[in-house]
Amino acid sequence: MPKILVVDDEENIVELIRYNLEREGYAVLTAGDGDTALKLAKEEQPDLIILDVMLPGQDGLTVCRTLQHDPGTKRIPIVMVSARVEEVDRILGLEMGADDYITKPFSPRELLARIKARLRRGHLEDGEKTAAPAKKKLVHGPLVIDQEKFTVTLNGVKQDFTPKEFELLRFLAGEPGRVFSREYLLEHIWGYDYAGDSRTVDVHIRHIRQKLEQVPGVPQYIETVRGVGYRFREAP
Repeated sequence: MPKILVVDDEENIVELIRYNLEREGYAVLTAGDGDTALKLAKEEQPDLIILDVMLPGQDGLTVCRTLQHDPGTKRIPIVMVSARVEEVDRILGLEMGADDYITKPFSPRELLARIKARLRRGHLEDGEKTAAPAKKKLVHGPLVIDQEKFTVTLNGVKQDFTPKEFELLRFLAGEPGRVFSREYLLEHIWGYDYAGDSRTVDVHIRHIRQKLEQVPGVPQYIETVRGVGYRFREAP
């Protein structure tokens, strides 16, 4: 039974989410503030966290960042929830390491769809870990992507990648030269249609480039194909 941690200080929202999740067979944990959320995440290791942005004490963005930098919790998927609809808030949540971002008011049906898609994607990732990859390492010059250890090194130096950044980089690097549209990447990396929210891909690509580019603004590995999407550069 998947275990989900719901973090929100509005009791009516928590009860609404709890009711719909338990009806679908999920086990539900709840927290009303950031400190309790961090404690439960470390102790209970939930399969997914639904995290409100506005919380007493540590806000949701701080909690998300803390979870992403803790080896014991960094692989727990996070769906951020906020009443703030501005694009900059969505982008900030994704930059902090959230896997998804949904704005209030939301329908329980939409939230359940996103949770199921994220958990389904997690099961696929677990299957990839237990199965022997076609190539244990993807090597592109000084860039090495270890698919068994889920690590990225550049010039022998380990780079800090979020799970979603790693998955996106590995996906592109697995087929150098092939162009992937944003919509295709959304469907295959995030697990379902994000209703045209291509900024999700752009934010993660920008983060990957910042970690891999030796000359800022000059893409060495991931190229933008204007009007189409992205591709990993083929070796010259």
